[in-house]
Amino acid sequence: MTAGPAAGAGIAEVLDPALLGRIRERAADFDARNAFCHEDVEELAAAGLLRGLVPVEHGGLGWDLPTAAAAQRLLAAHAPATALAVNMHQVWVAAARRMVAGGHAEFVQVLDEAAAGEIFAFGISEPGNDAVLFDSTTDVRTDADGSASFTGLKIFTSLTPVWTRLGLLGRDVDGGETPLVVGFLPRSAEGWSPAGEWDALGMRASGSFATALDDATVPAERVVRRLPAGPNRDPLIFAIFSSFLGLLSAVYTGLGDRALELGAEHAAARTALTTGRALAQDPDVRYRLAEAQLEQLALDAQLRGTLTDLESGVDHGETWFPRLVSLRTRATRTARAAVDAALQVGGGGQYARTSELSRLHRDVLAGIHHPSDDASAHRTLAAQLLGPLED
Repeated sequence: MTAGPAAGAGIAEVLDPALLGRIRERAADFDARNAFCHEDVEELAAAGLLRGLVPVEHGGLGWDLPTAAAAQRLLAAHAPATALAVNMHQVWVAAARRMVAGGHAEFVQVLDEAAAGEIFAFGISEPGNDAVLFDSTTDVRTDADGSASFTGLKIFTSLTPVWTRLGLLGRDVDGGETPLVVGFLPRSAEGWSPAGEWDALGMRASGSFATALDDATVPAERVVRRLPAGPNRDPLIFAIFSSFLGLLSAVYTGLGDRALELGAEHAAARTALTTGRALAQDPDVRYRLAEAQLEQLALDAQLRGTLTDLESGVDHGETWFPRLVSLRTRATRTARAAVDAALQVGGGGQYARTSELSRLHRDVLAGIHHPSDDASAHRTLAAQLLGPLED
């Protein structure tokens, strides 16, 4: 088991100011070199963050979902790309925690291995697959011993340089009532490789390479679920969906927190030639930042309320999915608006590529591409409010 804080340690003990300071200092260099955040992940693992959500009885810190989200939000305010990368591990642990609590013992291995230092990544997204968790273009062949071999291409596989367990979704070529196969591929397995380069607009330190699979075999004991194709109520779908959207929203909320902090700093530091006063005294500047803060505080309330409801098991019935996609959509929109407001206040100097706000502007654009995207969110909301589209 990895060293680090004991069970019950809080956020302040895991993400202490010195650690967060080092992470913020490294962020610009990782971005400039398009380098993966190796040092960050190593320090965060040693500090206990990657086992924060693991229950105490499985060797973790015993955090609940709101606590883990608050930690991800704080980390994102210091290095968004690092936060986004480790978020993928946190989502798998959160989903496994929910499944184990629901009696699905096949996911205990995720909790035990996360506590022991294994790092989990997502191999779900595929080119042109807008069904996401409801279907897959990756072929799976199931062997007589129960193992499953995956062949296909996964995209945006964050943590590619360091993951030790890759969670995969694919479709069994033999079909059946539950053709979708979920399993965890060990890094030591053959048949997988990074595909292409990760040289992206933003979130560059996340190492989100594509992953090519060519008969990559998941051992039988690591095949954890079979699902029907298409929309369904399997508990794993909700566990992944709620964990992903909740924790992802926390990351973008943290990015927005930092943007507003920088906006306030620039407003205080800049002086208007016409008045001789700091821009923080300019009514237009004050209104612009206040408007962004208004939206940020509304998001804060929505984030906290949604995660608290998830943790306490509130039954929102058919409105759970609209609530979750609404949170994700608001989080990414609000973060973009906060960055825009801060850039306007910061002046032309923030247009330089070396500016932190310039980096945040590029990082926040990744929110366009995360599931559920804007169009998908609106389809979900419209269906809940107006009913399904007629044939």
